[in-house]
Amino acid sequence: MSNERDGQEPAAATSSSASDWLDESIAFLAADLDLGLDAYGWMQASAEAERQGFHSMVTETLPPPATTLPQSGLGPVSTSVAPSPVASPQEFGQPRKRKSPQHSSQRCPVGGGGGRGGPELDRGGTSCSRKPSKKGSARAGDASLDRDARWAEQLLNPCAVAIEAGNLPRAQHLLYVLSELASFSGEPNHRLAAHGLRGLALRLPAAVGQAAAATLKMPPCECPAPAFPGADPRLFRASLIRFNEVSPWFAVPNALANAAIAQAASARGAAAEPRRVHVVDVGVSHGVQWPTLLEALTRVPRGSTPPSVRLAVAGHAATPPAPFSSSPPGYDCSLQLLRYAKTINLDLTIVQAPSLDTLHGILTPGETLVVCLQFRLGHAATDEQAAVLRNIRTLNPELLILAELECGSRSDSSAAIEFAARLENLWMFLDSTAAAFKGRDVDERRVMEAEAGTALAATARRGAAVAGGREAWRARLAAAGFEEAAFGGEAVETAKALLRKYDSGWELVPPSPSAGAAVGLRWKGQPVSFCSLWRPAQAGPEPMWHG
Repeated sequence: MSNERDGQEPAAATSSSASDWLDESIAFLAADLDLGLDAYGWMQASAEAERQGFHSMVTETLPPPATTLPQSGLGPVSTSVAPSPVASPQEFGQPRKRKSPQHSSQRCPVGGGGGRGGPELDRGGTSCSRKPSKKGSARAGDASLDRDARWAEQLLNPCAVAIEAGNLPRAQHLLYVLSELASFSGEPNHRLAAHGLRGLALRLPAAVGQAAAATLKMPPCECPAPAFPGADPRLFRASLIRFNEVSPWFAVPNALANAAIAQAASARGAAAEPRRVHVVDVGVSHGVQWPTLLEALTRVPRGSTPPSVRLAVAGHAATPPAPFSSSPPGYDCSLQLLRYAKTINLDLTIVQAPSLDTLHGILTPGETLVVCLQFRLGHAATDEQAAVLRNIRTLNPELLILAELECGSRSDSSAAIEFAARLENLWMFLDSTAAAFKGRDVDERRVMEAEAGTALAATARRGAAVAGGREAWRARLAAAGFEEAAFGGEAVETAKALLRKYDSGWELVPPSPSAGAAVGLRWKGQPVSFCSLWRPAQAGPEPMWHG
């Protein structure tokens, strides 16, 4: 987002160019995406509002902090965290139902020609037999079948182990096999092999030393598609929207977060003095999460007073870099959000906050303060995670919404184990994205997969180990001074209704005595992510909001 104040922009020229940019973005989106633009009425409404001359909205920019959090050593490519796709206002309550796409078939890799033609490979005792994938294989009984078909991991993981052990002949042999099979445009296994090779290439010098690494013949493994920082802003925006439309990877956690925020606002909506909702965005949605929330807040009872919302967008200094967190230069969605808010009679202020420290000066007593921390900490080192959580606790929010991936490694894991955990998560992303796009190799898919692949670069330098799933996060949040709350029934039902529009391989795991208060998301029976609610632990007074 831009650091300029909206009121300071050159009036006529900026308005015209922004309108052209938005119109081009919509046309670009419609060209090849098989996407109903009626689901994104807020985009068109904002363009129309701009033509009518709305120039009075204000975007604030906070000064940089005196001190910022140290930068993470996550490797040179890991620069962003998860874009959250745009859900239309209509989808908040009644999502449109879509036909579940068929899972793309994945054939066993074969020798030569990048896996096209030739006999079946069986190198070093590694089998690559592929049984056909069946629709609806999210059931537990099909999980082992799916795992058996994931031949890329059966080559990449032993290669990572060989590199960490300094077994260069074994590593060279597996690198040769992988080079024959890897492709950034093939089936999910081929794509995983390509991204895995790139991660291993980044790790190799640190693991065995520059001199030994130079003796290995590393196949070319540069991804031809740009990750987020290098993408064209229009393609970047279209990729976020399209991915949200076809995959629940970010859409469902965003829907849960929005429902929880709306419920918190409703609990105060009947007060004589309606409270402003202050949302601190420490997430990866790049703005596309919020139109649904803004529309929902207009339905909160508050008499004749228009709802008032302050959205504080935390910058890169707020958290260590992570996949999906960055955006290309020139991308700014604040103007579209402000214009959309104007069309629905909502008072919206957007604040650019370089770090969480800068927010202390703008907190107002009586606000409903909510922090959305979504997919921004899972790839950071444990001490960095603890520092961010402590910083958020000093803000004393009524509600903290945490969404993270269900990674299986621990802070004391070896580099090879950490690589395997990240590789498994990337497999689920690539496999589910192939189903979401029905196997089509379009630009939007390439951009999202290129950004997802940067997660493997985190193993290029040690010290950025991923620490576990829900239990590990529960312990960290408790140590930072938070206690878990429960989602309301309406929020869970909203997520269930939204999930029905996606591929049948997806499954929602609602709160239960065994699973806890968080809501989980699974792909083909395997855990992908969870979304949870937290509030400051209070020994004495009652908490301000009840889950």
